[in-house]
Amino acid sequence: MAYERLNIGATAIGIKAVDGVVVAAEKRISYGGYVVSRVGKKIFKIGDRMVIAAAGLFADMQTLSRVLSAEVMYRELLLSSKIRVRAAAKLLSAILYSYKLMPFLSEIIFAGHDEEGFHLYVLDPIGSIIDDNYAAIGTGAPIAIGVIESEYKDGISLDAAVEIAIKSIKAAISRDATSGDGIDIAIVDKNGIREKSILIS
Repeated sequence: MAYERLNIGATAIGIKAVDGVVVAAEKRISYGGYVVSRVGKKIFKIGDRMVIAAAGLFADMQTLSRVLSAEVMYRELLLSSKIRVRAAAKLLSAILYSYKLMPFLSEIIFAGHDEEGFHLYVLDPIGSIIDDNYAAIGTGAPIAIGVIESEYKDGISLDAAVEIAIKSIKAAISRDATSGDGIDIAIVDKNGIREKSILIS
């Protein structure tokens, strides 16, 4: 991807379970060989039922999350009803595609819950959208996806998915020099969104 040519490192993953969906991302923000911050947050809430995990240029992640949050809030106020997760993902896809000539340098994992169940989507910088059960993005993705694929099973519980998420990010951190310094986790279930962080020395 474009951000890899710029050497902007990151690792983020998402896993869908029968009773929820989890996304996780490491905390290091780097540019080239320089660590800009060790406490960056690459997971963003969209309302009270949806989350984004991102990899790429940090400013682009923040901008996309703000734009999407505003669009979702506007549409929910306009229609007086909650937007479906798939509709919100398609909205994000349209936003990304509208900038195709000068794209955001970010890949996105978009997850959430609505009356249809739990959802997980992966989007590239120009808006391609894929519905999947699990995904990994960023420079550490080749390592993280290997861990996920070796342990993921149909009908997996949310607790097991969280454990796999942590294990996969830790594996990526151990091999990808531009990923590290801790893990942020967002867990979406029928009760809403829970967040937690794990520090890694």
